[in-house]
Amino acid sequence: MKTIERDFSAVYEVKRSKFISYLVPISQFDGLQAKLKAQNPKSNHTVYALRYLNEFDQIVENSSDDGEPKGAAGVPSLNVLRGEELVNVALLTVRYFGGIKLGVGGMARAYASAVKEVVGVANLISYEKEYSFTFETTYAGVQRTEYLLKKIEISNVKREFLGDSVAWSIEANAKKLNQFKEEKCKR
Repeated sequence: MKTIERDFSAVYEVKRSKFISYLVPISQFDGLQAKLKAQNPKSNHTVYALRYLNEFDQIVENSSDDGEPKGAAGVPSLNVLRGEELVNVALLTVRYFGGIKLGVGGMARAYASAVKEVVGVANLISYEKEYSFTFETTYAGVQRTEYLLKKIEISNVKREFLGDSVAWSIEANAKKLNQFKEEKCKR
């Protein structure tokens, strides 16, 4: 399986219709469809497809044709995401009608091609499950902990300063977490 770390976009045109596709991490999906509709008031449709892993490591999928003929936009977009084995991503395509009807088959091919365009420019990375780890340090240990996190490239970090200690919560793949735990214990 593969995923992305940041958003990507690409434009695809066919018979004067313009398709602008956005591939984003699933965390950016909420509200993005409404935002794109507001930014593109003259567009005809804003279709989406998404795939993500739930807390039981099951793939959850959803798509919307947003007024296009049933099955002509969302499902072809979702099929490309399936074929590329992408997870934890959302795909949104804004369509501007160019005046020439594409037909249901032509529309399905156009949406699939638009998705392939944005996937082609995206920086796909291997998906690795992330795990949480919580621990506490003294105030004196903050600098060393920050150094280790940066060295191991763990960037999903939360910390809370308590009365006499610092509570940390980090997320990373198993390899990075194990490396951090080993380094942390080497005092």
